[in-house]
Amino acid sequence: MALYPGGGREWDWSENGTRHEPGILPADVEELLAHGATVIVLSRGMHLRLKTAPATLTLLEERTVTVHQAETTQAVALYNELAAAQAVAGLFHSTC
Repeated sequence: MALYPGGGREWDWSENGTRHEPGILPADVEELLAHGATVIVLSRGMHLRLKTAPATLTLLEERTVTVHQAETTQAVALYNELAAAQAVAGLFHSTC
């Protein structure tokens, strides 16, 4: 699931060729940034198998976006907490 300020949609990995390694790609977060996110929560899956590509972290750092990475249930809780006061977005991987 991809959630962003004002909306959300199913997150389809095949759109950008995302795999567990190298992980979440820059193209995966572009939509979140386009919706004004200043904080992004990236879930790593229930067993922490999903990684984040170094290029993605570089992109977010260059755009001064705060990034949190966590196991899925922790990521959901963090997203809900942050969404009350910030322009937060998140990508949530519900398996592995």
